[in-house]
Amino acid sequence: MATTVRPTASTRKSTSTDVQRVLELIREKKIQVVDVKFCDLPGTWQHFSIPASTLDEAMIREGLGFDGSSIRGFQAINESDMLLLPDVSTAFVDPVLSVPTLSLTCDIYDPLTLEPYSRDPRFIAFKAEEYLKTTGIATSSCWGPEAEFFIFNSVRFDQNAHEGYYHIDSEEGVWNSGRNGTANLGHRPRHKEGYFPVPPMDRLQDVRSKIMLALIEAGVPVEVQHHEVGTAGQAEIDIRYGTLVQTADRLLVYKYIVKNVCHNLGLTATFMPKPLFGDNGSGMHVHQSLWKGDQPLFYDENGYALISETARHYIGGLIAHAPALLALCAPTTNSYRRLVPGFEAPVNLMYSARNRSAICRIPMYSSNPKAKRVEFRAPDPTANPYLAFAAMLMAGLDGIKRKLEPPTPIDEDLYEIHDERKALIKQVPGSLAESVLALENDHQFLLEGDVFTPDVLETWINMKRSKDIAPVNLRPHPFEFFLYYDA
Repeated sequence: MATTVRPTASTRKSTSTDVQRVLELIREKKIQVVDVKFCDLPGTWQHFSIPASTLDEAMIREGLGFDGSSIRGFQAINESDMLLLPDVSTAFVDPVLSVPTLSLTCDIYDPLTLEPYSRDPRFIAFKAEEYLKTTGIATSSCWGPEAEFFIFNSVRFDQNAHEGYYHIDSEEGVWNSGRNGTANLGHRPRHKEGYFPVPPMDRLQDVRSKIMLALIEAGVPVEVQHHEVGTAGQAEIDIRYGTLVQTADRLLVYKYIVKNVCHNLGLTATFMPKPLFGDNGSGMHVHQSLWKGDQPLFYDENGYALISETARHYIGGLIAHAPALLALCAPTTNSYRRLVPGFEAPVNLMYSARNRSAICRIPMYSSNPKAKRVEFRAPDPTANPYLAFAAMLMAGLDGIKRKLEPPTPIDEDLYEIHDERKALIKQVPGSLAESVLALENDHQFLLEGDVFTPDVLETWINMKRSKDIAPVNLRPHPFEFFLYYDA
């Protein structure tokens, strides 16, 4: 039977050998600055830096203080002091900075009790991994996110009392086909035709390669890089699968390096799910599987799409809790500009071996049992990976424990189905407000083992309603002028 997970500070400290290895790396690489990073509740890296000469084993073990009241989703001003303990296993020499800098990801602790901070997203992910072991179902999980993004040449946006606009430009954007002034060299992907012609139509091959090489230099294993479907520089760089916390760590490194390599080249990258109207949005399909030791648990040679009963029930949990999951996995109002029925978006609460509009897909690229996995397709890269991965794992485990059966799989083209089956297929929420309400009403599965706490979920729900939903609802939309100005 699963038990409550209560890791303490002592269970997560780096060993003396690990610490000495990092200190030797600082000397070997002539590091001048150590940059300590941690993740806020929405999922953005925060940081400050110290002289490399001041870092020693005592500082790594005792931690560095900071003001938690200034961080989104963290402490009140009357209890602001917090402590960062570097995880030296995350150390890498930063490949995008000119000053030799070592990056360290940190865990967050209460300075008085020395207990892990309950709202630290990385701690929540760590608890999910520990909880998995207590269930007896599996000993580990593997995660492989496909985070898409856009690369633009410039972006301008503003919103105030008398105007609201955004303006995006890209040398690769098909809208520049008729541009006059400087030499126009043509060769641009048409809308939805970016997957994937060679250069010169693909103008960003070298940019993606530079990102890929910087990721590898930072210790993030890369499997492939390519142009994505959208015009104007939509891209995808897939990183190799890993364990839950490890992959969430890597995803934050990934976003950091993508943005900084582009910035250093005079470009701008965004992981916003839907920056362009009328073209594909950016998602983050998340591949996931369970293992017991070195044995994969999602494979069965006799199962539909070669998946096991365990995998099917895991899918049942993902689909049953999908509306609530999306409050964490597609956590912005812009996320629902991508999750729109009638297009290729994964909005249908079903699973399939082939159908890409299903929320869960079973990739069929390989019959190797170790490659068998479930792909949850609704998330996007604005998600906090620690929270999103932990929530998906908890939903899947709930499905296994309760033996939840997903709807019957459909491999036909859903756009060609016009019988009663199509009417029975449920769909994801149509807005962030609906997803947040679903999370408010369906979150008991997240509380199992004290992985998520009521405080974390209440903070998340209140933050989404007050910082995302209400501000967007209050502001006139530019298209409303087109629709209603002459009313």
